[in-house]
Amino acid sequence: MASQFPTDPPAASDRPRPFGVGVVDTMIGFPQDPAALYRQIRTVLRDRQSRDEFEMPAQYMFHDIPAGHADGDVDPVALVLGEMDRHGVDVGLVSVSANEELAGRALAEHPDRFVGSWSCDPNRGMDGIRDLVRAHEKWGVRAASLYPHGLLPQLAIDAPQMYPVYAKCVELGIPVFVTVGIAGPRVPSMVQRVELIDQVMYDFPELVFVMRHGAEPWTDLAVKLMLKWPNLYYSTSAFAPRYYPAEIIDYANTRGADKIIYGGYFPMGLTLDRIMTELAQVPLKDHVWPNFLRNNALRVLGLDGAGAAGGRETP
Repeated sequence: MASQFPTDPPAASDRPRPFGVGVVDTMIGFPQDPAALYRQIRTVLRDRQSRDEFEMPAQYMFHDIPAGHADGDVDPVALVLGEMDRHGVDVGLVSVSANEELAGRALAEHPDRFVGSWSCDPNRGMDGIRDLVRAHEKWGVRAASLYPHGLLPQLAIDAPQMYPVYAKCVELGIPVFVTVGIAGPRVPSMVQRVELIDQVMYDFPELVFVMRHGAEPWTDLAVKLMLKWPNLYYSTSAFAPRYYPAEIIDYANTRGADKIIYGGYFPMGLTLDRIMTELAQVPLKDHVWPNFLRNNALRVLGLDGAGAAGGRETP
């Protein structure tokens, strides 16, 4: 990865468009200390390899993980912007809670390129809800996120403690991105069973719920539930494109063109070089690509009215 980038990023009209549209990446981040980023989940890891050898908790699942730190004097925000510019990514959804100082600066300095999300901890009760409201007021976060497997203690998708978060998301008019399926880190996964979403969508029909991180081995059920619930979506985050589940590709190409949303995993586990190279081989139909890479994310994040954070219109 190059360590230096132009001081002035190219205008939107000058960025490459390898897939014909400016991409919206619903999971991107900044290089930072992995020990701080994964501190909470490390407290519950039990196997020696995860605790003592892995830099990131699910390292066994990935090859050639990008560097956890920006080298030398390279600004992490400039580094990520440079990678976005190289690969035609217009907008990235970044976690403010992962690093408030870094993400907050990115949002303030580049409001046309980044939008924020907030990772909620339902175990904190109303203090956690107040944190989400503060993030919404201070940084204008466009989404909340939940990691049922990474909470301490773990909480199932339909646990009572989750319901105030869902209610607040409806009230704020923002989606919730939830990790579903077998967890990557070596922790129990049953709190993320896809079947649990059914009750949540029944109880919160206005909630916009986005499944993250694969939903395996329950992708058939994920598709069935997306057919059933109009506000249920699927993001391809944390998967190299060559491993996108066949059920998801088939659904996108048939009845689900408006339901599948691109999400990367840079720099947590994948490079944008790898993602974009493999993405070109994904057998999506021509009319699906603009929705998958851009339009669905703009709509779910509430950016489709005036374009993504900076007046760019949906193509």
